[in-house]
Amino acid sequence: MSSAPPPDFGSLSLAEIARLAEESRLPPVDSWNPEHCGHSDMRIARDGTWFHAGSPIGRAAMVRLFSTILRREADGRFVLVTPVEKLDIEVEDAPFQAVEMKAEGAGESMKLAFRLNTGDLVTAGPERALRFEETAEGPRPYLHVRGGLEALVARPVYYELAQIALANGSDPAGVWSDGAFFALEPAK
Repeated sequence: MSSAPPPDFGSLSLAEIARLAEESRLPPVDSWNPEHCGHSDMRIARDGTWFHAGSPIGRAAMVRLFSTILRREADGRFVLVTPVEKLDIEVEDAPFQAVEMKAEGAGESMKLAFRLNTGDLVTAGPERALRFEETAEGPRPYLHVRGGLEALVARPVYYELAQIALANGSDPAGVWSDGAFFALEPAK
């Protein structure tokens, strides 16, 4: 697994993004079942910042590495897991943030790709859905990343989605990606 910096998202085509996302090799955390060892003393803040022992983790490569061993348990807890240990990690909202988006095509042919705060690339579609939740602060959009892990879509990216949805003229307002339609209103 490489800890090299991620490629420049702005210079990639959606085909290149999809290829890179497909090629990314993550550890097989779903097949690891070690004993629970306690708490990691780590936390992922609502804004996507990773902390250890109360201090932000400043090395992006370290955050990327930890993000590859993150797993969501059946009971909803988040853990960092290796073949020999499993440690709880506190997640205030979603473990990732979708911080940049690229769109290609129009209407039902549109494809949307996102860059996460960890450098991961995710293309929305039938297996990686967008969902919208209504909260007291307003709508909160989320993108499924993998195995029950989601990315909160950053506010500027949400505005881009809303602009696309309004231009689509669909009722309800929504966006298409990779053949799937995602309504901007929360599911009932």
